[in-house]
Amino acid sequence: MSAERRNEDARTFLISVAAELAGMHAQTLRTYDRLGLVSPQRSSGGGRRYSQHDVDLLREVQRLSQDEGVNLAGIKRIIELTNQVEALRSRLGEMADEVERLRTNQRRDVAVVPKSTALVVWQPRAARRRQE
Repeated sequence: MSAERRNEDARTFLISVAAELAGMHAQTLRTYDRLGLVSPQRSSGGGRRYSQHDVDLLREVQRLSQDEGVNLAGIKRIIELTNQVEALRSRLGEMADEVERLRTNQRRDVAVVPKSTALVVWQPRAARRRQE
């Protein structure tokens, strides 16, 4: 998560403010929370606290529903798939960083073949001589 996103998510809004920012009624936000479309943080007293990310997600739910005609079950699935894609992109970035680190630190031991399905087994020369 970027530093900018963390700063945005650090600010939280009461349900009435989040509803106004999203252009919805507070009861709609409660319904979306119950359905699992948006999961706001909770205060120690149990009150909902919406981040800027939550408000943006509420706007997207409204857009998909009103402009695109997607039902709530479909919207929930879209949100789930979007979250999976974000997680996979993050993991891919981590793996690319790890590959780059390995390339830099152990240039001889790592060979990356982009877009290949080939499997290459590397053995040290001493091990190959023993097998022959």
